[in-house]
Amino acid sequence: MAGDAYPRSVMSLRVLAAMSGGVDSAVAAARAAEAGHDVTGVHMALSSNPQSYRTGARGCCTLEDSRDARRAADVIGIPFYVWDLAERFDRDVVQDFVKEYAAGRTPNPCLRCNEKIKFAALLDKALALGFDAVCTGHYARLEDGVLRRAVDDGKDQSYVLAVCSKEQLSHAMFPLGDTAKADIRREAERRGLQVADKPDSHDICFIADGDTRAFLAERLGAAPGPIVDPAGDVIGDHDGAYAYTVGQRKGLRIGRPAPDGKPRYVLDISPVTNTVTVGPREALDVHEITGERPLWLTEPPAGPLECQVQLRAHGEVHDCVAWVQGDALRIRLHAPARGVAKGQAAVLYDGETVLGSATIAATDSVFA
Repeated sequence: MAGDAYPRSVMSLRVLAAMSGGVDSAVAAARAAEAGHDVTGVHMALSSNPQSYRTGARGCCTLEDSRDARRAADVIGIPFYVWDLAERFDRDVVQDFVKEYAAGRTPNPCLRCNEKIKFAALLDKALALGFDAVCTGHYARLEDGVLRRAVDDGKDQSYVLAVCSKEQLSHAMFPLGDTAKADIRREAERRGLQVADKPDSHDICFIADGDTRAFLAERLGAAPGPIVDPAGDVIGDHDGAYAYTVGQRKGLRIGRPAPDGKPRYVLDISPVTNTVTVGPREALDVHEITGERPLWLTEPPAGPLECQVQLRAHGEVHDCVAWVQGDALRIRLHAPARGVAKGQAAVLYDGETVLGSATIAATDSVFA
């Protein structure tokens, strides 16, 4: 509900509130406390050198954020701690990010952080210490154990939560899912939280200057290779295929224009041959998707299932039919999607309800 009259819980729980230092997690913690739960705030220190991550109000891993979280906990009147998860974050999120790009895939580090840090490392430690649930400022709804979209479509984060298991979600609490972001800021101001006007974090928190290409080059080194057209003719060169992602248009370093004069886009990245293939926009059309490691939050379908699929965070929702094929999830889109990148998540929905997810492993398209 909007406002600061959050309903009191029938059952009081021991709740660990993950406090990033932003307005959302602060209001979520305040609502959990107001609902009658025994709340403890914790800020996750995710960098061994916080100055190397985002600075100012653009990140979620800085010393400033830690201080903002502590001040918010003081205003709410709850205990507050800082937990060092830097080593786990580096291994499971940062190194995974680099490894995925090196393999020609496009990872989503926020999704991986939810899967490996907030609802694995943090939740495991919380349960071991006797907490019943972890509370976060994600915009999503949990209703009778079912994960649903937030009422604020522009802030909905159910996509990046779809990698959490039913067991993990049974120990989760998302107090903001029924409220619009603008109302959350007004509520924070009424509660006296200094982060009420703090800007949202953007980009990737562990890339200090926002230059993903330079970040990857520093860790993977130069790896020159060809840029080719769909016929295999070399039309340019690159310093590392890892610096490209499917659907990319800018920064392609192509030596000559296309015969039709139209822009070219990245169609495929082959780490084996270190080749980047580019071509016309229509060649990005994808009709079928194969997903690996499917995770179901509802019962897996016994046969073909008419539903919707979202292929990137805050991306378009596509009507589709999905079915299980061995250990894989197969998805056939009713209308083609463009710029579908391997390594991203395909999240299935029935309206507002999350059905399950899988990691995109292969696509079938006009180009293929």
